[in-house]
Amino acid sequence: MFRGVVGRLLTQTVGVHRSVKCAPPAASSVSVRSFVDVKDEAQPPFDAALLDFLVCPLSKKPLRYEAKTNELINEELGIAYPILDGIPNMIPQEARLLHKDANTSTKPTED
Repeated sequence: MFRGVVGRLLTQTVGVHRSVKCAPPAASSVSVRSFVDVKDEAQPPFDAALLDFLVCPLSKKPLRYEAKTNELINEELGIAYPILDGIPNMIPQEARLLHKDANTSTKPTED
Protein backbone atom coordinates (compact mmCIF):
# COMPACT_ATOMS: atom_id res chain seq x y z
CA MET A 1 0.00 0.00 0.00
CA PHE A 2 2.78 2.42 0.92
CA ARG A 3 4.63 1.72 -2.36
CA GLY A 4 1.47 2.46 -4.33
CA VAL A 5 0.99 5.85 -2.63
CA VAL A 6 4.64 6.83 -3.10
CA GLY A 7 4.57 5.66 -6.71
CA ARG A 8 1.46 7.73 -7.51
CA LEU A 9 2.94 10.75 -5.75
CA LEU A 10 6.12 10.51 -7.80
CA THR A 11 4.35 10.04 -11.11
CA GLN A 12 1.97 12.92 -10.42
CA THR A 13 4.83 15.20 -9.39
CA VAL A 14 6.86 14.30 -12.48
CA GLY A 15 3.78 14.80 -14.64
CA VAL A 16 3.23 18.26 -13.17
CA HIS A 17 6.84 19.28 -13.83
CA ARG A 18 6.59 18.10 -17.43
CA SER A 19 3.39 20.03 -18.13
CA VAL A 20 4.56 23.33 -16.61
CA LYS A 21 6.26 25.55 -19.13
CA CYS A 22 8.51 28.37 -18.02
CA ALA A 23 7.51 31.75 -19.35
CA PRO A 24 10.25 34.11 -20.45
CA PRO A 25 10.88 36.98 -18.05
CA ALA A 26 8.69 39.99 -18.65
CA ALA A 27 10.10 43.00 -20.42
CA SER A 28 11.53 45.62 -18.13
CA SER A 29 8.16 46.51 -16.64
CA VAL A 30 9.47 45.83 -13.15
CA SER A 31 11.94 48.32 -11.77
CA VAL A 32 14.94 46.92 -9.93
CA ARG A 33 16.21 48.84 -6.93
CA SER A 34 19.94 49.14 -6.62
CA PHE A 35 21.50 48.95 -3.17
CA VAL A 36 24.17 51.41 -4.25
CA ASP A 37 21.60 54.22 -4.15
CA VAL A 38 20.34 53.37 -0.66
CA LYS A 39 23.07 55.37 1.09
CA ASP A 40 21.99 58.61 -0.54
CA GLU A 41 18.31 58.28 0.34
CA ALA A 42 16.91 60.13 3.33
CA GLN A 43 15.61 58.09 6.23
CA PRO A 44 11.80 58.06 6.44
CA PRO A 45 10.54 60.09 9.39
CA PHE A 46 9.55 58.39 12.61
CA ASP A 47 5.85 58.68 13.46
CA ALA A 48 5.84 60.27 16.92
CA ALA A 49 2.27 59.04 17.45
CA LEU A 50 3.76 55.58 18.04
CA LEU A 51 5.18 56.85 21.34
CA ASP A 52 1.67 56.60 22.77
CA PHE A 53 1.80 52.81 22.28
CA LEU A 54 5.47 51.83 22.43
CA VAL A 55 7.13 50.99 25.73
CA CYS A 56 10.51 49.53 26.58
CA PRO A 57 10.32 45.72 26.33
CA LEU A 58 12.51 45.38 29.43
CA SER A 59 11.10 47.92 31.90
CA LYS A 60 7.66 48.53 30.30
CA LYS A 61 8.26 52.29 30.77
CA PRO A 62 7.52 54.98 28.14
CA LEU A 63 10.25 55.91 25.69
CA ARG A 64 11.49 59.30 24.49
CA TYR A 65 12.27 60.01 20.83
CA GLU A 66 15.65 61.62 20.12
CA ALA A 67 15.54 63.14 16.63
CA LYS A 68 19.27 63.93 16.54
CA THR A 69 20.28 60.26 16.86
CA ASN A 70 17.02 58.80 15.49
CA GLU A 71 16.61 56.55 18.54
CA LEU A 72 14.06 55.76 21.22
CA ILE A 73 15.57 56.42 24.63
CA ASN A 74 14.83 54.68 27.92
CA GLU A 75 16.39 57.03 30.45
CA GLU A 76 15.69 54.75 33.41
CA LEU A 77 17.82 51.89 32.04
CA GLY A 78 20.15 54.10 29.99
CA ILE A 79 19.58 52.36 26.65
CA ALA A 80 18.65 53.59 23.17
CA TYR A 81 16.74 51.57 20.58
CA PRO A 82 17.66 52.41 16.96
CA ILE A 83 15.06 53.37 14.35
CA LEU A 84 15.83 51.87 10.93
CA ASP A 85 13.84 52.98 7.89
CA GLY A 86 11.21 54.51 10.18
CA ILE A 87 10.77 51.23 12.09
CA PRO A 88 11.87 51.03 15.75
CA ASN A 89 14.11 48.05 16.45
CA MET A 90 12.92 47.05 19.92
CA ILE A 91 15.20 44.03 20.35
CA PRO A 92 17.06 44.55 23.65
CA GLN A 93 20.25 42.95 22.29
CA GLU A 94 20.31 45.57 19.49
CA ALA A 95 19.94 48.51 21.91
CA ARG A 96 22.87 50.85 22.55
CA LEU A 97 24.01 51.62 26.08
CA LEU A 98 24.06 55.32 26.88
CA HIS A 99 27.08 56.75 28.65
CA LYS A 100 26.31 58.33 31.99
CA ASP A 101 27.86 61.64 33.00
CA ALA A 102 31.11 61.35 34.92
CA ASN A 103 29.73 63.76 37.57
CA THR A 104 27.00 61.32 38.59
CA SER A 105 29.35 58.45 39.36
CA THR A 106 28.68 56.41 42.50
CA LYS A 107 32.24 56.52 43.81
CA PRO A 108 32.42 57.00 47.58
CA THR A 109 33.86 60.34 48.63
CA GLU A 110 36.95 60.38 50.75
CA ASP A 111 36.82 62.49 53.91
